[in-house]
Amino acid sequence: MLRRKALTVAGLVATIAMSISSPNIAAAQPINGIGSALQSTETFSDSYGVVQDAGFALPAIPIQRVKPEFRRQIVSYESSERPGTIIVNTRERHLYYILSDGKAVRYGIGVGKQGFAWSGTAYVAWKQEWPTWHPPKEMAVRRPDVAKYVEGGMGPGLSNPLGARAMYLFNDKGQDTLFRLHGTPEWASIGTAASSGCIRLMNQDVIDLYNRVRPGRTTSKVIVIQ
Repeated sequence: MLRRKALTVAGLVATIAMSISSPNIAAAQPINGIGSALQSTETFSDSYGVVQDAGFALPAIPIQRVKPEFRRQIVSYESSERPGTIIVNTRERHLYYILSDGKAVRYGIGVGKQGFAWSGTAYVAWKQEWPTWHPPKEMAVRRPDVAKYVEGGMGPGLSNPLGARAMYLFNDKGQDTLFRLHGTPEWASIGTAASSGCIRLMNQDVIDLYNRVRPGRTTSKVIVIQ
């Protein structure tokens, strides 16, 4: 009798433990092709020093002042999307570059502030090192101080809002969405909603992402979710 009661109690404990843990397991499963990051396998906290690039000296980022979750790292990430796909999760403030074998490179990002957010599917049509910045006319209306750059543009430099690299997003019809994946000299804005809609990364991170991306409709799918 005592043995039977002991077995019954053990069974109840096991059942309760399974009921508690099951929701966490379910939450980790991919939903509509969008994966869930499970754990970090490698963090690149030592990759944010001074970078000499095309005649410019990118300053070091005080990475200890950036939350660990926004530093570049390899994470376990199950997704039905093919390697090379970029998934931007604006709610998490994370960008995932899909690798093979259920992994992804995860970067911290800054996203569009309220009223400037965008979501959908696009692709990287082309990319540029040390791009020229042409603010849209709508921005010039809000900020007269940038109006002089609408036509001629702001040349490459450490203070250029597009940073060291830019990747230009086009829709399935081949039209420019006017949204970009780009660097930023404002490293402290990573993890916040501060941009005019584009997705910004720390300069050291955007260089890493740029080197991985192969522009093209079939090679650089970008999914932005809100």
